[in-house]
Amino acid sequence: MSDESYPSHSARTRHFTAGAPRSFTLSPDGARALFVRSASGTDAVGRLWEVDAITGAERLVADPTALHAGPESLSPEERARRERMREGNSGIVGYATDRAVSRAVFALSGGLYAVDLDGSGGVRALDVPGPVIDPRLSPDGAHIAYVSGRSLRLVAVDGSSDRALAEPTSDDSSAGLVDFIAAEELDRQRGFWWSPDSDAVLVERVDESGVQEWWIADPVHPEQAPYRHRYPAAGTANALVSLEIARLDGSVTLVPWDVATYPYLVDVSWTSNGDPLVVVTTRDQREQVVLAIDTATGASRTVATITDDAWVDAWPGATQWAPDGRLLTLRADRVTDTYRLHLGDDWLTPAGLQVRGVVEVDDTGVVASFAPRPTVASVAHVGWDSTMRAVTPESGWNVARVAGATDLVIRRTLESMSPVYELHTSAGTTLVTSHAETPHALPVVTMLEAGERGLRTAVLFPTGHRTGSRRLPVVLSPYGGPHGALVAEMLGAYGEDQWIADQGFCVVIADGRGTPGRGPGWDRTVLHDLATPALEDQVAAIEAVAVAYPDDVDATRVGIRGWSFGGYLAALAVLRRPDVFHAAVAGAPVTDWRLYDTAYTERYLGDPTENAAVYDASSLLPLAAGLTRPLLIIHGLTDDNVVVAHTLRLSGALTVAGRPHQVLPLSGVTHMTPQEEVAENRLILELTFLTQALNA
Repeated sequence: MSDESYPSHSARTRHFTAGAPRSFTLSPDGARALFVRSASGTDAVGRLWEVDAITGAERLVADPTALHAGPESLSPEERARRERMREGNSGIVGYATDRAVSRAVFALSGGLYAVDLDGSGGVRALDVPGPVIDPRLSPDGAHIAYVSGRSLRLVAVDGSSDRALAEPTSDDSSAGLVDFIAAEELDRQRGFWWSPDSDAVLVERVDESGVQEWWIADPVHPEQAPYRHRYPAAGTANALVSLEIARLDGSVTLVPWDVATYPYLVDVSWTSNGDPLVVVTTRDQREQVVLAIDTATGASRTVATITDDAWVDAWPGATQWAPDGRLLTLRADRVTDTYRLHLGDDWLTPAGLQVRGVVEVDDTGVVASFAPRPTVASVAHVGWDSTMRAVTPESGWNVARVAGATDLVIRRTLESMSPVYELHTSAGTTLVTSHAETPHALPVVTMLEAGERGLRTAVLFPTGHRTGSRRLPVVLSPYGGPHGALVAEMLGAYGEDQWIADQGFCVVIADGRGTPGRGPGWDRTVLHDLATPALEDQVAAIEAVAVAYPDDVDATRVGIRGWSFGGYLAALAVLRRPDVFHAAVAGAPVTDWRLYDTAYTERYLGDPTENAAVYDASSLLPLAAGLTRPLLIIHGLTDDNVVVAHTLRLSGALTVAGRPHQVLPLSGVTHMTPQEEVAENRLILELTFLTQALNA
């Protein structure tokens, strides 16, 4: 067994994701699958592969190391796009195919590349204006649309006839790029959509001129100018978003809607089953409208209106036409407290079975992800007549795709650290090879339902711990915020927690109110209060663990650590409940919700100009004078999502109040920490701080 530490091993392997296959696409007949995989468990350079679903034979389609020499060069727009996607790898990080999956295109270091998948030719670089962002083939495979210089451009697949299809109208506008709010908060990563007939593209236009300017700088490099970042903080102006249909013949049709009432573009669907569908929502997100677009005139008609007294969720890919013309949506059924698929005038899925999201839709039905239990993700095919076929077991954490008679399944369970990548066909099962490494220590996880709310909670003790042998200090490691569950039936999720436990702690991870998997009512308990329910549930979890293990945990030595919302929750814990929490590590915390973006914050807290008291009650700044426990705050100086001003304002308030605390600034680090040395040593420093603070 290697003597390498877990932090070093985790950092070298990008948290054990390097070398794992990902981004799968099945051919329509299910005979082949494309995917991206790097060469080893420590290699971050993605390569494009193809696998035969019957034989399992793999073929290298495109190798970036043979196509491009030297370090990658990324445009600011591409860097921002990858930040929104939390993409820290290099090489081929994404690709697109035509409808038949006979061709593929991808961007590499700003260049555009295409390859025919029948093996008739090698990968060819297309001479187009760069840097290229998000290239996508037309369904018939004849043309490629791509973004360059904030313009949407078009080129024939042989590299000829390159031209602009839609151009920006000002320095603060773009055509074909997704807007910040959609990418960060609405799970939409696309800014243009091909027509099913390959003769037009529906293009998103974004005008950021009204959005306030923030400046992101790295003080470690004073010779470098800060860069301007248009950030729509709560209560301030959003970007103006519009759509147009740009045809290959050069004609353009505007797609107007009441943008003042419905400023957020949630989703777009354009299939051969009907007119394009556009999903828009009000700024408070309590009303969502589905519009069908007349492609000849651009006029829209409302085909569905969905309302909720709290908010209507964004479900990417879930709003589509069925083959018979009925409308498919995913909605919160508040009567039965269930997220359910809805078709036409009826529910398609049963009450009580929570739908997590839609994977794909075809002529036979819907492939969707479900939560038979809050800790499980299973996949099933739902026919248009409501019949259901299980694609995966109702245990573990599963991802799947379906095409023809082939099921592609990625299985994660509590029995193995390594995901299994399976292709199920009528001929049997083949495996896709993963080169990902696994931690040397095997987590031992106990699942509890803690407190009166049955909080899904995971508990880990040091490897080999004997019950009653010693009372250990406790470290809580939550996320705790809306749409972010951590307690899941997959062993690989707990490697870091087991390493912390092995240093002499009991580690507790609890999913409180607002975290997904338990239904709309559970999610909406955080409305107008992001602080109290989240904190109360962490207190309930530690109390339940102390009762369950009275001879194994020391509830007088409790630490808490987290990142992003988890960082907010960690700081909140020692500020509000120092009687329970004795030390905290707050990573990239939101400290004042007025500094966070519009769509996320206003969904839960409303407009700060109208609900100031709600924002004050959820802020950490008014609590600064009450700090009596050790607090370490960590923040990337170039974070453009939770900007470093959050930490600086809290630190300033603590300093004014004379409250000792520590701040660890990370130079050149964004909201992610992909840098190997930073990722490794940040974790070690967190552990050192908690060990000293809790006298562990």
